[in-house]
Amino acid sequence: MSLSRFNQVFLSQRLVLLRTLQRMVNNHSTAEDLLQETYLRVTRALSERPIDHLEPFVFQTARNLALDHLRSRRIQSRTLQEDVPMDVLQSVASPVTTPEDAAHAEQLLEHLSVSLGQLSARQQQIFILSRLHGCSYQEIADQLQVSLSTVQKELKLIMAICIGVAERLDHP
Repeated sequence: MSLSRFNQVFLSQRLVLLRTLQRMVNNHSTAEDLLQETYLRVTRALSERPIDHLEPFVFQTARNLALDHLRSRRIQSRTLQEDVPMDVLQSVASPVTTPEDAAHAEQLLEHLSVSLGQLSARQQQIFILSRLHGCSYQEIADQLQVSLSTVQKELKLIMAICIGVAERLDHP
């Protein structure tokens, strides 16, 4: 399948793809971004291997990108709502920072870095996969070949450590 054939398919299906993505993510700008990412991903895939059923592949790629986006947003929302108390979040970042606030934030990051550096390699990997890569607990368990319960317990412990660091800095 050639790139020119893909361009024809993409252009002919662009509006349908865009509407589908808009319905999924409920945001026009995000849908446009996902549509562009779909184009890039399919172009990359075509350069690596032939694709026999191009149109379904394009739609599935767009759908997967939208689902990944929604999953990432859900995890981010859950993380902010469930794992970290609001007062801790508010003490870490402020729209208008004073020199004292900046010094406090720097101190907090230093202490968090030290505490997280003392975690086991597996704990660090779980933390990175969860909080930086947005992986689900099940995805982490599968990737590290541990139980879902282990992932949950480790993340609960890690978040307790982070909260403890923040509390110690706020109440010396």
